[in-house]
Order: sequence, then C-alpha cells, then structure tokens
Amino acid sequence: MVSLGGLARKVFGSSNDRRVKGLRPRVDAINALEEEIKGLSDEALRARTVDFRKQLADGASLDDLLVPAFATVREASRRALGMRPFDVQLVGGMVLHEGSIAEMKTGEGKTLVATLPVYLNALTGKGVHVVTVNDYLAQRDSAWMARLYGFLGLTTGVIVHGMSDEERRAAYACDVTYGTNNELGFDYLRDNMKYERDQMVQRDHFYAIVDEVDSILIDEARTPLIISGPLDDRSELYTTIDAFIPKLDEADYEVDEKQRTATFTEEGTEKVENMLREANLFKGDSLYDIENVAIVHHLNNALKAHRLFQRDKDYIVRDDEIVIIDEFTGRMMPGRRFSEGLHQSLEAKEHVSIQPENQTLASITFQNYFRMYDKLAGMTGTASTEAEEFGNIYNLNVVEVPTNLPIQRLDEDDEVYRTVDEKFRAIVREIKEANAKGQPILVGTTSIEKSEFLAEHLRKEGIKNFEVLNARHHEREASIVAQAGKPGAITIATNMAGRGTDIQLGGNPEMRIADELGDMEPSAEREAKEKAIREDVQRLKEQAIAAGGLYVLATERHESRRIDNQLRGRSGRQGDPGRSKFFLSLQDDLMRIFGSDRMDGMLKKLGLKEDEAIVHPWINKALEKAQKKVEARNFDIRKNLLKFDDVMNDQRKVVFDQRIELMDGDNLSETVAEMRRDMIDDLVDRHIPERAYAEQWKIAELKEGVQTTLNLDLPIEEWAGEEGIAEDDIRERITEATETAAKDRAERFGPEIMNYVEKSVLLQTLDHLWREHLVNLDHLRSVVGFRGYAQRDPLNEYKSEAFEMFQAMLGNLRQAVTAQLMRVELVREAADAPPPQAPQMEAHHVDGFTGEDDFGADTMTLARVETGTVAAEDRDPNDPATWGKVGRNEACPCGSGKKYKHCHGAFA
Repeated sequence: MVSLGGLARKVFGSSNDRRVKGLRPRVDAINALEEEIKGLSDEALRARTVDFRKQLADGASLDDLLVPAFATVREASRRALGMRPFDVQLVGGMVLHEGSIAEMKTGEGKTLVATLPVYLNALTGKGVHVVTVNDYLAQRDSAWMARLYGFLGLTTGVIVHGMSDEERRAAYACDVTYGTNNELGFDYLRDNMKYERDQMVQRDHFYAIVDEVDSILIDEARTPLIISGPLDDRSELYTTIDAFIPKLDEADYEVDEKQRTATFTEEGTEKVENMLREANLFKGDSLYDIENVAIVHHLNNALKAHRLFQRDKDYIVRDDEIVIIDEFTGRMMPGRRFSEGLHQSLEAKEHVSIQPENQTLASITFQNYFRMYDKLAGMTGTASTEAEEFGNIYNLNVVEVPTNLPIQRLDEDDEVYRTVDEKFRAIVREIKEANAKGQPILVGTTSIEKSEFLAEHLRKEGIKNFEVLNARHHEREASIVAQAGKPGAITIATNMAGRGTDIQLGGNPEMRIADELGDMEPSAEREAKEKAIREDVQRLKEQAIAAGGLYVLATERHESRRIDNQLRGRSGRQGDPGRSKFFLSLQDDLMRIFGSDRMDGMLKKLGLKEDEAIVHPWINKALEKAQKKVEARNFDIRKNLLKFDDVMNDQRKVVFDQRIELMDGDNLSETVAEMRRDMIDDLVDRHIPERAYAEQWKIAELKEGVQTTLNLDLPIEEWAGEEGIAEDDIRERITEATETAAKDRAERFGPEIMNYVEKSVLLQTLDHLWREHLVNLDHLRSVVGFRGYAQRDPLNEYKSEAFEMFQAMLGNLRQAVTAQLMRVELVREAADAPPPQAPQMEAHHVDGFTGEDDFGADTMTLARVETGTVAAEDRDPNDPATWGKVGRNEACPCGSGKKYKHCHGAFA
C-alpha cells in the first residue's frame, strides 16, 4: 500500500525535484543566448565584465544579471579551458548563488560549477572566497580557473601555508581568492591580534563557496582552530598543588577509570579548601566560587595525574621529561604533550622540570567563522544525510543536482563474516578475482593502520602491484588517485584520501601529460606525444569498461553513512559502469554497537561455517539504523560544542569590534577620559558607600587607591575633615585633579605622540586581559559540568559566570589602562617606534578522526622561533647526530621514505 506522502511524490515530484524544475526556465534562457555570445570576439566577451559592473553600479541586482553572466562564463570557459558547462552544471551554479549546498556526484565537475556564481558575485568587487580542504587543491584549482577569470578580466589569488602577510594581503585583495578553511580561519584570528589596521590581511566576509562542505563544516567542526603561545612560568603553583594530593585519603575522591574521571567528594573538597587557605591560594567562601575557577582546574589535573595516570603505562620519565605512551600502539610519542595543564601536573608529580604551559591566544570554531559570511554556499557529493545539521546550524538548504548521465553503478549488499581474519581472507580473494580480469579496484579502509594491515595480507598472497595512500601527502595522493582507474590498478586508500580528484577510467590524461612531458617546450614533437598519451588513455578506458568499470571494495562501514557514500561515489562517474560492495565482520567497531555477540551466537546455531558470509538487505537496514544513532550522537556533540562556543563568540565579537574601532580611531582621548571617570566612580563608590555616615568612609583606603591607580598624592583626609563635605564633592575634586594631570601630560607629549601612546596601551592591555579571560573560560568550561550534579544546567551556569567574568575583565581594563596612562613618561622615539608585534604563536587544529594535530608545533609555527632544525643538505642520512630536531610529520632523514614518527622517531 502506497502512503499519501509517497503518492504525492509520484504525482508532483519531491520538494527537491520541484526546486530543480523551478531553475529550468533560467537554464533555457542561458541556452537561448549561446549563439549570440559565441559570435562575440574575445575583447567583446571580456568587455561584458565592465558592462555588468556598470549595471550593478546603476542599481541592478545580481539576480538580474544571472542569465547573461552565466552565459558569458559558459562561453569563456569553452574558449579558455576547452570545457563547456552542461545544463546540470548551470543548475548547480544557481543553487550555489542562492546560498545553498549543491549535492553533485563525483565527476560531475564541481570545480567548474563554482566558476559561475564566483564570477557573478565577484562583479561586486567585494571579493569571493573559494574554500578547499588542502593546500594542493587550493593551488591546483586557483591556477586552473585563473585562466578563465583572467580571460574575463578578474584577478585570482591563493592562500597557502608559508606566505608572508604582504602576499596574503595581495591575495585577499583579488576578485577571487582560493584557500583552505584552516588558513582563512587562522588569518581571521591573526588579523584580530594586529596593532594597526593596515597590518590586517583579510577584507570583509562577503561570499564563500566551501568545496567538500561536509568535510569542512561537519567533520572538522568537532574541534576549534586555536592559536596559542607560551604562558608565564607557573611551576611553583603546580608544585604547591601537587603536594596536596598525597595528603588525601581514598574517601576524599572518586575515580571512574572507564570514563577516565576523578572528582573530589565533599570531605575531600573541605580538606582541599583548608590546604588552599594555608597556602594563601583560596578566595571567597567556596572552592567552586567563580574566583577559584583556575585553582579548581589545577586541582582536578593534579588528582587525575596521581590517580588516573600510571608511570610506565601511560607515560615514562626519560631525560628529565615526561614522554607519553600511545595507548593503542604502546609506542613512545616524544614531542607530544597533554593539553590544558595536565602535562605540567604530571611533571610536578614526577618532580621533573615543569615546562611552560601554552596559553590560548585566540580561538574560533568553523561554525562561527563561516557564519560570519554575508552569504555562504557549499558543494559536495554527499550532504543529504546531514541536511538537518546544515539547516539548523548554518541555515543552508541541500539541493540534489541531477547527474548529466544516468548512474550505472551496481551497489551490492554487504557481506558479513564472523571474524576479521575471515573478512580479510574474503577481501584478498575478491581482489585477486577482479584483478585477474583487469578490473581497476579502489579498496577503502577506515584508518592508515588497516590500510597497512591489508597491504601486508596482499604481499603474503604474492600481489605486489598496488598503491597504498592516506590523506596526508596531498600532491602524491592526487596523482595516485587520478590513475586509479587504469585496468588492473589496485589502490588501497583511507576513506577520506584523494577527495577533490576524480577517478577516470583509463587514467587521467592531463596528469599523465604533466608527469611524462613535464616542462617540454611546445613543439610538433610534444603535440605528437600528447596525442599518443590521449589515445593510450582512451584504449585503456575501453579495457576498464569491458572489465566492469571501477570496483569500490570497502573493508568496513564507517560510523557515518556519508563517508560510506563518498567512497561508493568514486565509482560510476559520468555514466561509467562500476560496482561497490562492503565487507564486514562481527568484530568491526560499528557491528559491536548493536550487539554482535547475540548475532554471533545466532549464526553459530544456524550452522554458519568458517569463511562463509551472510548477505541480506535486512543487515544493510540494521546497519543504517546503527549509523543514524551514531550520527545523531555526533550531531549532539557538535551542537553542544557550538552552544558553549556561542557564549565566547558573542564576547569575541565585542572585543574584536572594539579593537577595530580603537585601531581606526584618530583621537582616543575621549575614550580614555571616559575610562578615567568610570574608574574614579568605581573607586569612590567602593570606599564611600551610598548614604553612609562620614565616620564609615574608608578614607585611608581611598587615598591609597587614588595613589595606586591614578598616580596622585591628594590630601583626601583633609577634604574628608571639612565640615559639610559630601561624597560628590570628593569625587569632583579627585576628577578635577586627575583631568589636570592628564591634560599636563598630553600637552607635554603633543597630540600625535599622546594618541600613539593611548592606542598602544589600550590595544596591548585589551589583548593581555582577553588572553587571560580565554584561559579562565577554558578552566570554567572544564569544571562547569560538575554543576549538573546539583541539578543546575551547566550551559546556563557557564553563560552567567562567563558574563560576570567578562564584566570583571572590562573593569580590569579600565583600571589597568588608567593606571598605565597616568604613569607613562615621554620617550623620544615613541612617535617613530614600530607598532607592537604580536606574540610568538602556534596554530592548532585537531583532526576529528585521527586525534592528530594538523598543525603540531613541529609542523607549523606562526612566528619565527629558534627550532633547532638543521637544513636537509647538512644532514648525514647515516648519522642521526647530524639531524638536529626533526618534525614528527617530516620525511625521515635516513631516506626510508617514511615519516620520521613512523621510522627513527618511533624509537627515539
């Protein structure tokens, strides 16, 4: 029986079908202009850009120009790139222009689709950003599409790691800028640590198209971008707190080894409070008062260090250092440190040298960075499974764009085996069979370790002609993936590897030409060789098609259906034949989620023999349900992360907007004067309470406060002794004396120098206090979860206390700026002094899947520091003593071709 919803879809089509259908009239209008535009000369075609910009200046909207602009790009693409966008690509371009996500299958030409809305929106002159997942794709796409944009008179820039600020500023000033999500986010954070407006590199956030949008806005959104720098040495505090823990009894704390948590009981809290009072580290009435947030964080770390972390199991002590031991491999991980002060607590516990803690200087989540754009769009092959999240968090709709040719790929039911060994034996048999008939095979794994495990199985079976790649070396990865469609090719890849490069049957002719002919000058000989390569690729393509097309063989289900769909989508591009199949075992991570023990017992009863598989559509449905549960849990985690980050984000916006106002201000004397007046009001209110008698006034403390904060020695006792004097009279006299002193100082300095000094003091003090505030927010967030035990909502507690801390920060800002400016003395060089420099910085973004930092301190340092590294040419491969400091992700200097951490670094 057909449901009413199903019947309506049959009659009227789905909402997606209706939306795509609604764009068809514009596609017809673009097609109608094709012959007319084909007749234009190159100069006349380029001149249309100038004409479009004039129409915009005269009041036309971008929507008014969509049809002629898309028609212009289509013809320019044909001339500059030799590619004419299909009608479905025009539809994809319109979806992107509307600020939605275009879901387009692999091989449908998303890179070309983006040029249509990019050109249209770049006509505004506000700058359009195209966001990619790695530097290689940013460079490749920008160089490729710059031919088209340049043909139409637009400028193109690219942002990659290692560029100077001047190069970045020039790239952002272009009409179109390509860059990675990490680089764009870090540039935004760094810009808001600059001290002059012209040092900033980014312009406004007008329009961004995010390629592989699901990877960037969902997978990588689990962890924020963080810029950190070394904190002042606080080793004495760690040592003091560490001494408390051995004095506690077992009744003073509770340890949950499964959840890896350790918490103080009521008795323990009381004991610790008394110890803190004796050490003069306790403030307020309770350990969990807002003033003690940082201390509670240190106490919790010390308790964890003593009760959850065991020497020679979780870490070892070597050469006056704590070296972490990987819980999965048992290997040492030199150079890796636990975060948020835990490593320092372990150093205090083992009485080794305590290294300075890293402090968060600035951070932002991808959710909040990309929501700053006036208009955001995205494209990917797999977004519909996450449509709810895109809608809730980014207000982005997902539109499935039809393929240019019907999909011919055959998606087979999963094969489920009892054990991992049986599964891998079946996979090897399947690879052998497909390889024997010349079918290209892409084997998908969920981790690098599993890729290597399978590779070892194949070698034992005598199969050696295969490639293993993972999502780390992007350039080599792209060239391997590009040739994975050759007959008989076997490519083992992690599921995420090679995104952005489609697999063409027979191989990619352009990449082969680039690899084989390199920089060979244009000539008749080169033309002949190019032709021969293209003919060879065509011959190989026919062989691959005859063998059944690309076979995607997956070794495990991922916890997200989307990742599985990405892998499947590698096969069957542009109407090619292909097939896909997943091989599973009851010992796989996902299978354990829904009780594989019971299924194992049932299969034994049914008499399932070794190396036999169970294949049934019901299993696929059960797996899909399990994946949906995991996806929902991950969505909740990201949503929760965002709720907490939104609190910080509101404060971040206030601080960053204030910084820009200060940088832009030509005269900040009124701002400073207002701070002075507020400061005086605070001082007087604190020491002369409202409606208090004169004998209740704290005159000595007020005099001391005026001396400390305002640098003035005023006869406040005499004033207070005058008959009939009121609180407001004292306030007025202090204000008058302060304004006179400030005016004298300003006259001595001169307006230009005074403005420079005020701006510098304001910005540097604001930055210093904001960094301290970020540390306090981190500490608050790590302990606020315990409020749930008292039936109080941790998020509401975090919001209210974060607001109080922010207000306190603003009060400290007024006090610190006033105190500094009332003491500052003239330095002759001040007017010519260079602007203050940002502190030493490191970038961090932890990969949501591997837990590895994409930009560990050894792979990406944002300020020049002495690293102890040695130039490659000065290293002797046979003598490790000459290598100096080697980055964990660098190629090992011994010449093995492996990363240092997988070679000599594994044993160091």
